[in-house]
Amino acid sequence: MNDNQLQISKILSHLGITELNEMQLAAIKANEDNKDIILLSATGSGKTLAFLLPLVQALNPESKHPQALIIVPSRELAIQIDDVFRKMQTGFKVTLCYGGHKREIEETNLIQAPAVIIGTAGRLADHIRRGNFNTAEISTLILDEFDKSLDLGFTEEMEFIVGSLKNVTKRVLTSATESVEVPAFVGINEPIKLNYLADKLTDGLGLEIKTVFSEDKDKVETLVTLLCFLGNRSSIIFCNHRESVERTSTLLNEKGILNVFYHGGMEQQERDAALCKFRNGTSEILVTTDLASRGLDIPNIRNIIHYHLPNDEATFTHRNGRTARMDSSGTTYVIHSEEEKLSHYITENATPQKLLAHYELPDKPKWSTLFIGAGKKDKVNKIDIVGFFSKKGELKQEDIGLIEVKDFFSFVAIKKIKVNDTLHLIKDEKIKNKKVKIDIAK
Repeated sequence: MNDNQLQISKILSHLGITELNEMQLAAIKANEDNKDIILLSATGSGKTLAFLLPLVQALNPESKHPQALIIVPSRELAIQIDDVFRKMQTGFKVTLCYGGHKREIEETNLIQAPAVIIGTAGRLADHIRRGNFNTAEISTLILDEFDKSLDLGFTEEMEFIVGSLKNVTKRVLTSATESVEVPAFVGINEPIKLNYLADKLTDGLGLEIKTVFSEDKDKVETLVTLLCFLGNRSSIIFCNHRESVERTSTLLNEKGILNVFYHGGMEQQERDAALCKFRNGTSEILVTTDLASRGLDIPNIRNIIHYHLPNDEATFTHRNGRTARMDSSGTTYVIHSEEEKLSHYITENATPQKLLAHYELPDKPKWSTLFIGAGKKDKVNKIDIVGFFSKKGELKQEDIGLIEVKDFFSFVAIKKIKVNDTLHLIKDEKIKNKKVKIDIAK
């Protein structure tokens, strides 16, 4: 076993992964030729590891400057890649840069230059204009979900960033869509193209598509009936606009169906709280825009519901990519009224789903989420939180669920029946000798 194989084996052990899939192995092999690469693979297939493993092998531990730049379309995707990189335990420093994050913190992190910088186009361009990091030794440029960055209108900022990198020798572009043309400014030259989309689109990996007819144009009553029919199964509801997301969420709550909503107009803490509640089982239903159609690592989503019809086939595909991931199955439901015409890409593999007039409301979730006003920057970690709630809150292991630690705050899921007693027991207690705010997450 050579040094690269030993390094990969060690990283996989840190990640709890036993073996790489075919696409990831092909990406590692392609990178050996040091050519530009376009990697097309479905959402959830492991693209992040496919470009991070070869990147780590190429990094020079002696360099004192940034060596690689990863541009992503959303802060959530940036955070996800950063999380994977840190879990790899490579010894290389990584820094996150995105809107909604304090620029001053990023500037401090950039003083001792990281090997890898991950960020959104707008914030990265801002740092480059301010001269906050040296671009001279950046030799690898990775554009993850590059088509989404173009769709979101980041073309001008991306062109500026790429134009500022004078010594790039490798470009890696990833996408879950084949149809987007690579802009000339990227400078990609005779790339190796790895296309692993076909199997996903053909086999669907257990994806069923069903249409649900609504007699009413508004469709909300049909949505409620469908959710009652589905019961306590993790479901994402897609709407086309932020206002519709909040309206739909409110209407569902009024009907007795607990849910959380998520869109790009929310503050970062609100977004983190919503996603955490969905991941940890505090809510089985997430109402969202297409912002959630990519870059979110949320396992075991059973159903996708298109409350509003997708604008095009690519959007339909990306939304559906949230379920039926890897070896699991899932179902997509498209709700439509008589006035709405279903496109061929929806109907060709779809079957109608008949609903009865009445179903019982889904059971309420058994978990609740607590907000903790301390995080990584306060030297608080998951072990600290488990210890605190076990000792001070007198909770058993099975009473504590998913814990997520952010820079300045954290979230912990605990059994709902334990919430009141726990909050009473810990109200005057300290974490790491510091009194912090702990309450039910808003």
